[in-house]
Amino acid sequence: MKAIILCAGKGTRLRPLTYTSAKHLIPLANKPALYYGIEKIKACGIDKIGIIIGKETGEDIKKGIGTGEKWGVVIDYILQEEPLGLAHAVKVAREYLQEESFLMFLGDNLLKNDIKEYRNKFERGNSNAFVLLTHVENPQQFGIAVLKNNKIVKLTEKPKDPPSDLALIGVYFFDKNIHKAIENIHPSNRGELEITDAVQWLIDNKYNVEAEVIDGWWKDTGKPEDIIEANRLILEDIHRDMNNADIDEKSKIFGRVKLGENVKITNSTILGPVAIGNDVIITNSYIGPFTSLSNSVIVENSEIEYSIVMYNTIINNIESRMQNCLIGKDVHIYSSNEMPRAYKFILADDSKVRLI
Repeated sequence: MKAIILCAGKGTRLRPLTYTSAKHLIPLANKPALYYGIEKIKACGIDKIGIIIGKETGEDIKKGIGTGEKWGVVIDYILQEEPLGLAHAVKVAREYLQEESFLMFLGDNLLKNDIKEYRNKFERGNSNAFVLLTHVENPQQFGIAVLKNNKIVKLTEKPKDPPSDLALIGVYFFDKNIHKAIENIHPSNRGELEITDAVQWLIDNKYNVEAEVIDGWWKDTGKPEDIIEANRLILEDIHRDMNNADIDEKSKIFGRVKLGENVKITNSTILGPVAIGNDVIITNSYIGPFTSLSNSVIVENSEIEYSIVMYNTIINNIESRMQNCLIGKDVHIYSSNEMPRAYKFILADDSKVRLI
């Protein structure tokens, strides 16, 4: 069995971060989001992975992921010229997949459960398709399923009047018949080939489509608030690892705090769960729960919690506590006493600033 990971989306909801980097490489607990998906697929027993990339961020993903050697898998890259739907991505990967059954995994997915048991159920049950579902509070934003005896009887993409609250989470097992289904569907009103339409075609033509509702957490990391929440969920499971950091006697470290190499902490308090990368300097500061600081970050005379700070960023002399922040790489946030006393911003398109 092979797997394909869909990573051709432009990440418009995460701008300006995605102007310079693929959304799938945004770090969660200091590890690129896409790494978690690859690890799930490898643990599932699949070692051949095709990553569907787009023109805008494809080279960035290639550079960030490589050949797959890091995970003991073989990764091939498949170009999807335009993001014209999930079913279109499968169509683009047709030559790579051949006649094999395969796993389709959305690249911005994050889930707690291992997926090996679902692969086993797909293969044991002789299903033509096997999809994972979860209950959601906002079903209008997802592909929604109606279940009967663990079989899907109806699928609807982003319905205005949802028939249930069971959403497709972006993990699908298919046999070769999905290609026939895709050849028999047409673009939706938004101009895309919908995977929901393809699965519905299988249902309508009496193929065996099964599903299971997962009991662990799942997160679609498509928006800034989702990224921050996903970071929190991952940090819930980290373990304390001080890694021989340089910590002075005035500093206090509480709870599950994971420190990288060459970390220096002076007169500061850190309250876990917190993940801190390599070569980080923290001075006269407070780092609160559910915060990730990437490599080479400097925090001085400031407080921050429930946030993600990417590498080479400097934060100094901020009087108020920073919270719910998603801060990109090479950013400098500081307070100055220079005259005139005025706010000064250099911001990219689609930035957001909240002042108090």
